[in-house]
Amino acid sequence: MDRKIVQNFNLALQECEKALKLREVPVGAVIINKDGKCLARAHNIKESTFDPCGHAEIIAIRKATKKIKNWRLTDCELFITLEPCVMCLAACIHSRIKKVYYGAQDKKAGSVSLNFKLESDKRLNHQLELIYEPIEKCSKILSHFFKQKRKENRERKL
Repeated sequence: MDRKIVQNFNLALQECEKALKLREVPVGAVIINKDGKCLARAHNIKESTFDPCGHAEIIAIRKATKKIKNWRLTDCELFITLEPCVMCLAACIHSRIKKVYYGAQDKKAGSVSLNFKLESDKRLNHQLELIYEPIEKCSKILSHFFKQKRKENRERKL
């Protein structure tokens, strides 16, 4: 795997750690511009803000567009630790992101796993490249988080 891809996933994983500290689902996202510079970093804040749109990708898109003062993120790439849901993939399309890389699959809510194919739908005015780069650490963090959540839920019921 390309060194820059690994570096960008490492930034996203740092955001995962921030989400964990907030007891959020550990998902991190970074947006990289065409020069390889990080425009925005974010993590899930859905639980702590009571915001159903508080996904890492949405927050990162908002930060990046505000930073460049343009809603179009043409030539930018998004690196996320978990496969994007339909809402987040649609936000990527609407913001004109060029490529989306994700490090872990989401069989229950991921747009790819659920076979939506929005990224290549010619009826939409923008298509993007969606790339799965299996990153073991992304999967492990999520698995551990949900295992711990289930354990806590069982203990509460006792």
